[in-house]
Amino acid sequence: MIFDPEIEMMARPQMEALQLDRLKATVEHVYQHVPFYRQAMDEAGVRPADIQSLADLTRLPFTRKTHLREHYPFGLLAVPLEQVVRFHASSGTKGKPTVVAYTKGDIQRWARIVARAVATAGGRPGDRFHNAYGYGLFTGGLGLHYGIEELGAAAIPVSGGNTPRQVRLIQDFQPRGIAGTPSYVMNIAEEMQQMGFDPRSTSLEYGILGAEPWSENLRREIEEALAIKAMDIYGLSEVMGPGVAIECIEAQDGLHIAEDHFLPEIIDPDSGLPVPYGETGELVFTSLTKEAFPVIRYRTGDIASLNPEPCRCGRTLIRMSRVKGRLDDMLIIRGVNVFPTEIEYVLLQVPELAPHYQVEVEQVGVLDSLDVHCEVTPEYWATHGSVAHDHPTTRDLRQRISYLLKTDLGISVGVHVHKPGAIPRSEGKAVRIVDKRSQVRE
Repeated sequence: MIFDPEIEMMARPQMEALQLDRLKATVEHVYQHVPFYRQAMDEAGVRPADIQSLADLTRLPFTRKTHLREHYPFGLLAVPLEQVVRFHASSGTKGKPTVVAYTKGDIQRWARIVARAVATAGGRPGDRFHNAYGYGLFTGGLGLHYGIEELGAAAIPVSGGNTPRQVRLIQDFQPRGIAGTPSYVMNIAEEMQQMGFDPRSTSLEYGILGAEPWSENLRREIEEALAIKAMDIYGLSEVMGPGVAIECIEAQDGLHIAEDHFLPEIIDPDSGLPVPYGETGELVFTSLTKEAFPVIRYRTGDIASLNPEPCRCGRTLIRMSRVKGRLDDMLIIRGVNVFPTEIEYVLLQVPELAPHYQVEVEQVGVLDSLDVHCEVTPEYWATHGSVAHDHPTTRDLRQRISYLLKTDLGISVGVHVHKPGAIPRSEGKAVRIVDKRSQVRE
């Protein structure tokens, strides 16, 4: 059964009892089989037998991405290598990649978790599903793929790239669902228009979009462009991959966490202390059912909040807010914290602008400056034919954008308006920030 009311509508006391049983087993598992966790727990003065309630979770040490890199490639495995049936890894663009592993049981559980997630987002057996997430070491493509098949739907494993082919396959295969990063799915809609197709006339009804923070305004742009319902999905390789949490199609009001498999926390990123429900902080996960690569209190770096109230869809699973951004993406400009999603939210309130932008940060003297590069819609370009800096209409548009950004962010930023197609397009995760400060320091 894909929709499992015994789990998804479980009363809170029963869910917490299930989580505690699984937490005890996981802590015992890593203590016995992962030297890193045994040493970290010994140094923290905690043993598996000390975990007698969910409140005892805070006694356990955190796991960070640096720990995964320090123990590359197999140092954090909790099973013999012979039991591993798959590896995934990050790109490693900032050093050693982070490697995660799965047993056959892990893969089977992951497929069921993702199938439940796809069903939550509106998928059903018999669907054809266009999967534009990248395949390979990245968990997105294969993670969704196995879940789609587990649901009883037909996976169309397109992966990313070759956008005209994506459009043709959507036209020919008539899928009901689509998955990909929000920025790339928007690129597909734009390519449809350029190829002479109406994006709103396709067979698509729902989208499962994630792998990058995105604003509510971008959701509305995508839903309007493709005439679909767009749901946010959350996951990261270190915890499992896609399917850790997802929005329901009924409410689109927070992401239901598969908390029978993943125990969530929100902490103050500076102190490491838990914060109450509803308050924003760093998202932390402990896996409860993973065999090959369990994680204890993994600090994701993502900024979110938790809501324990039942959803109007009937599910009682704790919901996380949509990720506001990542700690390492947060810009501190003249003492003000700025996330790219906040900039995106403002830009998409301006009807003359397309949903494509890039933020440049550089050091001017002793201060950091922020410049926003955006582009006008094809309709604006067809009407005005210019975005020259001194063009009266462009000047008025630029001043309006500057005012909205300063009002929302609390700082002055430079605004540069470009013609359609000027902002680089991505076939995966969009590059939103160009930090020229590192170039200066180097």
